[in-house]
Amino acid sequence: MTVISGILLVTVVISLIEVPSLLKKGLKKELWVFGILILLGTGLNIAQGLKIDIPNPLDWINVVYKPFSDFVLGLFK
Repeated sequence: MTVISGILLVTVVISLIEVPSLLKKGLKKELWVFGILILLGTGLNIAQGLKIDIPNPLDWINVVYKPFSDFVLGLFK
């Protein structure tokens, strides 16, 4: 529980620093991107703090390109 509290505290501090400057400059699109990325990062950090198995994105890339790799290697045999 302390891990989640720490992550949320850091997220709030970062948001308190960044959001006012984005609002002051009138950067609405950047504010949306910041919000989405901070929520995504917070969620992934909380999941990692709770020891939930998070799949590696490179595994997904490997699954997509494996048939092509096998095809190319088959051409050179």
